[in-house]
Amino acid sequence: MNQKSTRPISEFNNELKLKGFKAFQIEDDSNATRVYSRKDFFKICLTTGHSKIHYADKSFDQDGTILFFGNPNIPYSWETISTKYVGYTILFSEDFLKNSERSESLQQSPFFKIGGTPVLSISEEQRIFLNSLFQKMIDEQKSDYAFKDELIRNYINLIIHESLKLQPSENYNVSKNGTARIASVFLELLERQFPIESADNPLKLTTAQDYAQNLHIHVNYLNRAVKEITGKSTTTHITERITAEAKALLQHTDWNIAEIGYALGFAYPTYFNNFFKKHTGTNPKALRDIEF
Repeated sequence: MNQKSTRPISEFNNELKLKGFKAFQIEDDSNATRVYSRKDFFKICLTTGHSKIHYADKSFDQDGTILFFGNPNIPYSWETISTKYVGYTILFSEDFLKNSERSESLQQSPFFKIGGTPVLSISEEQRIFLNSLFQKMIDEQKSDYAFKDELIRNYINLIIHESLKLQPSENYNVSKNGTARIASVFLELLERQFPIESADNPLKLTTAQDYAQNLHIHVNYLNRAVKEITGKSTTTHITERITAEAKALLQHTDWNIAEIGYALGFAYPTYFNNFFKKHTGTNPKALRDIEF
């Protein structure tokens, strides 16, 4: 097979980050694979082939055409089993949809929730129609039309509304060890919050309750699962990760201590100082002075 040229990964990432939207066609070779920061983007895939999708405590074994919805705050994994796998993918940021009056309802869509239905089975007739919408978005992103972003938002919302009419996939199994899956989902979601890249974009999930709400499970269930599988409490994992990130920011950025505290979710510098001293035995300024 002749190798097709692809743009450098960094170019793809920069374009996606700047514009907040990208649509592309999945082809039957490895060049269709794109690398990007999953935590920043929602994802909708229309694919034909045999695959397994692991989502929370469920595994979807799909052979045919499916529509998949990925939330940047809900970890998942995807195994491609077919040697040929074709379709379309769109990636879009929350900011891209902010100009849409329907963006709030999109965030509440059952397709993007951990307890919802991220996989839909698609008939041939439905595939042909959805194919046309994805292709229109690919074509539109290349056009010079002044209002193409709004047009693309309308296509996204049309896919959402069409999907609400469809039958969710029932071809799934609940993991034999749901506790392990929940613990794994929590740990991956925890890691997705880092590294902190901007002092203006503070950490959103800072407590066990925050993670439980984000994953749409009861906090007691989350705490039991994490403790049983890892031997540590949910709060301990969060605390250790925030402490490690605080040390990294103190050592490798020129942000002032108040900015670092705010970026890590602390409303006041005093709260951050008290937290840091409690868990490291020293205060942030002392650590920074030692390092520099």
